[in-house]
Amino acid sequence: MASRADNMTSNMSLANFSKATELKNRIWFTIGALIVFRFLSFVPLPGVNPLILSDLYDQTRGGILDLFNTFSGGSLERMSLIALGVMPYITASIVVQLAAALHPTLAALKKEGTVGRQKLNQYTRYGTVFLCAIQGWFLASGLESFGAQSGLQAVVDPGLMFRVGAVISLVGGTMFLLWLGEQITSRGIGNGVSLIIMAGIVAQFPTFVSNMASGYAEGSIATTILIGFIVMVVGLILLICFMERAQRRLLIQYPKRATQRGMMQADRSHLPLKLNTAGVIPPIFASSLLLLPLTITQFAGNSVDTNSGVGGTLQTVLQYLQHGQPLYMTLYAIGIIFFCFFYTAIVFNPEETAENLKKNGGFIPGIRPGRRTEEYLDYVLTRITVIGAIYLTFVCVVPEYMIAQTGVPLFLGGTSLLIVVNVTVDTISQIQSHLLAHQYGDLIKKAKLKGRLR
Repeated sequence: MASRADNMTSNMSLANFSKATELKNRIWFTIGALIVFRFLSFVPLPGVNPLILSDLYDQTRGGILDLFNTFSGGSLERMSLIALGVMPYITASIVVQLAAALHPTLAALKKEGTVGRQKLNQYTRYGTVFLCAIQGWFLASGLESFGAQSGLQAVVDPGLMFRVGAVISLVGGTMFLLWLGEQITSRGIGNGVSLIIMAGIVAQFPTFVSNMASGYAEGSIATTILIGFIVMVVGLILLICFMERAQRRLLIQYPKRATQRGMMQADRSHLPLKLNTAGVIPPIFASSLLLLPLTITQFAGNSVDTNSGVGGTLQTVLQYLQHGQPLYMTLYAIGIIFFCFFYTAIVFNPEETAENLKKNGGFIPGIRPGRRTEEYLDYVLTRITVIGAIYLTFVCVVPEYMIAQTGVPLFLGGTSLLIVVNVTVDTISQIQSHLLAHQYGDLIKKAKLKGRLR
């Protein structure tokens, strides 16, 4: 039977939305912040020639830069102030999470509540600045050397001053994006950092549609291929929506407690376990590791001697690691499955969950508290992670296979599609929560008015 909150959610209409002034202000603030993000993506670094840079970037297609460029909304391709995007923050937060799960001192901080989380967030920001400085320095150095080897000079005045200026600009751009994301989270709607990543991905959608339409008009893309892509994208979106909302709910029962009427009543609740606990981390890690050798070789350029034994072997391996090759897709699938289990084991701790249940007097019916509960949680989590790993592998490998068979570049790869759908679903859920809270507020006001009339 549906609860009263579920019934109210299903009865929500645009009339309720028009009355929610605070929600509308939050949505307008979020849209304004994302517009600022898009404007910044077109502001180039000082000392960079954007026209020559676009020619140089075309020579590095297919590497890890394409992945980062997608998440930054094309900012890396234009070498803007926010070329690094929020990826250093994502990397730093993942490292801090892993360290908090493995290091005893950080694990104790994690258990301290709000103060501990603020300390971990501070460490994450320090790590973000450090990673931005390192990546910015290597990016500026690689831009100078790469342009010189190609016969094109994207940097107007290469040297130490350009590198220092580029590092300062890139660190400032990334930290401004973090501040903008925090403002969206507190004063807007949805998760700010996730919305910035999604906005960068969706910003390339008009270009993709235009290329597909022009290719179809010129006859380079057949009608069956176009229909197949549309069916695939719609099918993957429906699958992602279903699987990301899927949960394995474990029944938790608490001891009987006396009510106000003197009756004994047992409390029950559920422990929700998502089928995809790892989220989008496994595809990002797997694709980054596979594309890293290709990117290094592209930046090395003519310094690699293909006539030598090592150079020839490296060139052969890189040919097999190209997009769409069987070896690439096999290693990609294996990497996703590995990181699914690895990251899930880091994020979810069955021993800690079982201990918390035991302290609060809760237990799973038929399972003894303590060690047996920990083993049962690990048993269930392992089996649902198998389903989640298969689902992630399918969603990420199918677009790669379609691209390899048709030769049509699809801007929405598996990872990008996962991010867009997850952030959209989460934002819609938060909008529904605000509408539900507004509707409850109206009911409380009406109840107070009726009480006064009496």
